[in-house]
Amino acid sequence: MESIKQIAASELILNSDGSVYHLHLLPGDIATDIITVGDPDRVPEVSKYFDKIELKKQKREIVTHTGYYKGKRMTVISTGMGTDNIDIVFNELDALVNIDLKERRVKENLTSLNLIRVGTSGTIRAEFGVDTHLVSEFGVGLDGLGGFYSFDNTEEEILIKDAVTKCLSADNLGVQPYVCKVSQKLYNSINFDIFNGITVSNAGFYGPQGRTLRLTPKSVHFIDKLAGMDINGRRITNLEMETSAMYMMAKAMGHHAISFNALLANRATGDFTKDAARTVDSLIEKVLEWTLTL
Repeated sequence: MESIKQIAASELILNSDGSVYHLHLLPGDIATDIITVGDPDRVPEVSKYFDKIELKKQKREIVTHTGYYKGKRMTVISTGMGTDNIDIVFNELDALVNIDLKERRVKENLTSLNLIRVGTSGTIRAEFGVDTHLVSEFGVGLDGLGGFYSFDNTEEEILIKDAVTKCLSADNLGVQPYVCKVSQKLYNSINFDIFNGITVSNAGFYGPQGRTLRLTPKSVHFIDKLAGMDINGRRITNLEMETSAMYMMAKAMGHHAISFNALLANRATGDFTKDAARTVDSLIEKVLEWTLTL
């Protein structure tokens, strides 16, 4: 039997203690159920509900707490903002469970992680009030990351991708959308009431989401176009900066990903929440309870 190729030091970069480069974590530091948050300050807002915290580590904006919630071992980790950070965090989380770091070889038996985003978002539809919660059934990437990886698309995903591509074709934004669906296993297990929809992940917060401050985006109308789409009865509901990459990378690597969104802004009505902390905290509590069923 041919030996599994060894991964070069320049490709799998490890710290002097053997931990993965950016996360500074060792294989035993994480659970298989992992909550991801963008903001490092949100990590303790999740882990404050743990019965016990066994590990706290930080490198740059990546903060990791591993502990127990009602007896279930869990990890919460901050990714920072953007799909570029998801590329780093998800690759290194996968390496922790699926690569023998000492031998630098992919393991024969692979582990599948549950990767659960608890994040904030802005809706582009007037019917969704601020301070409500939404789960992303599909992630649409306008950021470019999907072009660097190979993954299979279902007919549903292709339908949405083609519709978004056609919708944006006249705006000359220079992006090629990609689309991936939520893990059906995780989605089907949701046991609390929550809105669902199609989430668009953008490459930034201002121009890529149609906001104008001092710089005027190339197109100021594409958000309205997205909001007006009807894709076989499905609607694009919200904008943020991580979901599409999570779904794409999890699908490509054989993990399960789901993205829960606290809707803090409504771009259609111009409203913004008056109590973001309360809205996010109530979502954290719902998601933690739900993870006990996994």
